[in-house]
Amino acid sequence: TARQTRRLVTSNALQTQRACTRGVVLRALPTIHMPVPLPGWDLGITGGVVAMPDRFSLDEVAEMNAALDELMALDVPQNIREKSSGVVRTAMGLHLRHELFMRVVNDARLLVPALQALGDVPVYAQQVKVNAKEAFTGEQWQWHYDFATHHNEDGVPQPLALNIHIFLDDVTEFNGPLMFIRGSHIGGPVATALDTVTTSYPLWTVGPDVVGPLAERGGLVCPKGRAGTVLMFGDSLVHASPPNMSPWSRRIFSLIVNPVTNQQTSFQRADHFHHRDFTPLGSFAGV
Repeated sequence: TARQTRRLVTSNALQTQRACTRGVVLRALPTIHMPVPLPGWDLGITGGVVAMPDRFSLDEVAEMNAALDELMALDVPQNIREKSSGVVRTAMGLHLRHELFMRVVNDARLLVPALQALGDVPVYAQQVKVNAKEAFTGEQWQWHYDFATHHNEDGVPQPLALNIHIFLDDVTEFNGPLMFIRGSHIGGPVATALDTVTTSYPLWTVGPDVVGPLAERGGLVCPKGRAGTVLMFGDSLVHASPPNMSPWSRRIFSLIVNPVTNQQTSFQRADHFHHRDFTPLGSFAGV
């Protein structure tokens, strides 16, 4: 029943939080299956982020990595390079560059939980990318939340979008995992400032004077897990990731879905930063 499924989601989400807080890799947690709709599913039950292990097989992950290797080898504007090493930091517009990623953004394993969380409203692919932290050289992502950039740069009206990740490598405490401030989305978007200096990617960031109190109130959570794990979190949840000083690379695929009714109103940036095709996703997945 829907009630039983909700209990399963809540139970696994709480296990995820506890495991991350203890620094435990999430391999032991069961896969979350959501066969029935959960309209209005509240990400607040998890502090704003949900981890779903083993949603994609290792063979599927290997196929994505092989396609990504081809795309990241190209010298194109969609490949944004690290400030210090020059290796690709972010590969953007992936679904427009390779048919495999077009299938991925329409995959029910990503869209079903997103539509359940949003209440079954039509969504479009706002941004499709991989953030890569190469071994030894991967640079930080400062404290930020996605809505600040999409609102200030692209005129997105409300923080309704969801960010859906697929781990393309095992993510551990050593290779630059994401850190989230639990509950940092609850009071609405916090103050930000544009940082064009720290890395090669201009980003609206959250300063220490804001991060400190938020972290004291909610604590930090650091989802880790093997390749194929899926994460989902909201547009105003504050997060960051440290440099990768380990000998193990870390790639994470990111699909940001946004309700069609909440689409961008400014078109100053190139399409690969915020896609202008507002066709609802799901035609390939039957969602």
